[in-house]
Amino acid sequence: MFARAPDILISPETIALVRDRTDIVAIVSEAVPSLKKKGRTFVGLCPFHKEKTGSFNVNPDRGFFHCFGCKESGSAIDFVMKHDGYTFPEAVRMLAERVGIAIEETRDKAQITEADRQKKAKDDLYAVNQLAATYFEEQLRTNEHRQYALDELAKRGLVPGKDAKADEALQAFRIGYAPAGWDGLATYLKKHVVSPTAAETVGLLVPRSSGSGYYDRFRHRLMFAVVDPQGRVVAFSGRALADLPGQAPAPDQKPAKYINSPESPIYTKGQMLFGIHQARHAIRQAEEAICVEGNFDVLSLHARGITNVVAPLGTAFTTEQAKLLKRFAPSIVFLFDGDAAGKKAVRLSRTAVREAKLGARVATLPNGIDPDELAREKGSRAIEDLVASAKGMLEALMDMALDDTFVSSDAHERLDRLKDVLALINDEEDFVVQQMAKSYSDMLAGRLDIVRSGTGAFEALERKVKGDVAKSQPRRVAPFDDKTARIAPKPPGSEERKAIVGALVEYPVLLEDPEVEKELAHLEGPSVVVVAALRRAWNPDSKSLDTDAFLSQIPVGLQGFAARHLADPAMESESAAKGYLLDNAKQLKRLLLSQEAAQITREMYRAQGDSDAEFSHLKEAQEKILAKRRT
Repeated sequence: MFARAPDILISPETIALVRDRTDIVAIVSEAVPSLKKKGRTFVGLCPFHKEKTGSFNVNPDRGFFHCFGCKESGSAIDFVMKHDGYTFPEAVRMLAERVGIAIEETRDKAQITEADRQKKAKDDLYAVNQLAATYFEEQLRTNEHRQYALDELAKRGLVPGKDAKADEALQAFRIGYAPAGWDGLATYLKKHVVSPTAAETVGLLVPRSSGSGYYDRFRHRLMFAVVDPQGRVVAFSGRALADLPGQAPAPDQKPAKYINSPESPIYTKGQMLFGIHQARHAIRQAEEAICVEGNFDVLSLHARGITNVVAPLGTAFTTEQAKLLKRFAPSIVFLFDGDAAGKKAVRLSRTAVREAKLGARVATLPNGIDPDELAREKGSRAIEDLVASAKGMLEALMDMALDDTFVSSDAHERLDRLKDVLALINDEEDFVVQQMAKSYSDMLAGRLDIVRSGTGAFEALERKVKGDVAKSQPRRVAPFDDKTARIAPKPPGSEERKAIVGALVEYPVLLEDPEVEKELAHLEGPSVVVVAALRRAWNPDSKSLDTDAFLSQIPVGLQGFAARHLADPAMESESAAKGYLLDNAKQLKRLLLSQEAAQITREMYRAQGDSDAEFSHLKEAQEKILAKRRT
């Protein structure tokens, strides 16, 4: 119940005195406004779990609190540890300072002196960052170029003075502006008699390469303060702003979008979370944290009333960050971007949440949309709905293994994907979750576009897929060389689109054929670029192609392909080219319909329990299958 830090320096007598003299009601009431006297005790709504009727009791005579709902209990020291994230020594020191008790240590004088020296050195670094945060906030209010920072905030709908929640979030996150000059902060710190060495240690100042003196690390940037759970500023993150007039850098010297403080004696980025101080109470209340990717995502969601949100600081989600969150809540929801980088970040986080014994779910954002943008366009309800529908970590990873980037008609690739899913399941440490996942063999069959009779276990599904592989054509493996090693896997339909475009390059007159024209709607990506250039270079009156104009209008990477078809046509006649083109267009349409049907199957799986949605998806799937048969 009463946590202890190992190798503690504070004497037992001091700890006992702090417990005796601390007014636990005063400490608790700061965090529990609902606390009211009831007989000899005080009762209020528990700050550690959601409840509508107060079951949180504080007994001032015994200096003790207890919740009859979630069973949290302890002394004033325990309360600030659990509520504010303090370690045991930090909680004792904070309460001791509050009631005017001098801290007595248990070690010999030499050791105490060293401990005091280290503590003072760290306190000095916290003080430097605190002063810098005040400076940046002041510059956002007064600097002649502050509008650049305000414009960047306005893009996110965060306009100071316009919305109370936005103002509260901007103040809570200590948003500021670092001026464009080279020594604005250096001069400010010097005026406040701050050691430039201390400012250099926390990464605020950088020593000049020639001569003496220092210059500011952060210049003309929107500033975010990184605050630890105890409310101390430990670092900064600065976002680049639009260029000042006459100061646009050369294209190859563009500044990084974000510059972050280097690690220091008071800051290790893999152990800290952006927004943890501001979000800690909301995380406690929700019993869950939402983890997003960027600073603006955190700020934007807080400004829109979703306040249990944090973000890693430029790193993959680490075990230390997971353990930090575990102080405040038992679970986390990852709300990362829906692109490849976001999916990779989710996969990498699995080890961290497992080692911290933190429950984890994954919410899926539409590709190309981040939480900030979604909240601005559709409101906080859209974020809440996503979080509410978040899937368990294993199920989300299985979905990623079965995404739309593979050709479902390729038996070899189906087997590869099945192996990926089985590896995920076998790696699951929770036996109950593992067994539940193994019951999804029918769902998996649908996702892999496999038709089989009856139901069965994964082993039967694996035998079926291996049988399909045995009957299929051997997989062609290209010779490995430096060139092929750099080529990414071809997307589904790429060969058919290439064949269609090749036929058009050899016989551009087919662009005028109505039967061919309607099939070109299925082209996409580079194919569209080539066809558009072909149209511009084709002269319908003279029935001729300006090859120089055509080749100059397509990307360099496609010019070799086009030149080969121009120089050595594979088709002997226009009619042969048309037939070849239409055959490939038919195959492309079948492939696209198969992909759509597979997607509908996935949607049916997601809609389980919603009979109307399931019926709608089933009807759509039947229509796709009929269309596929007609092609």
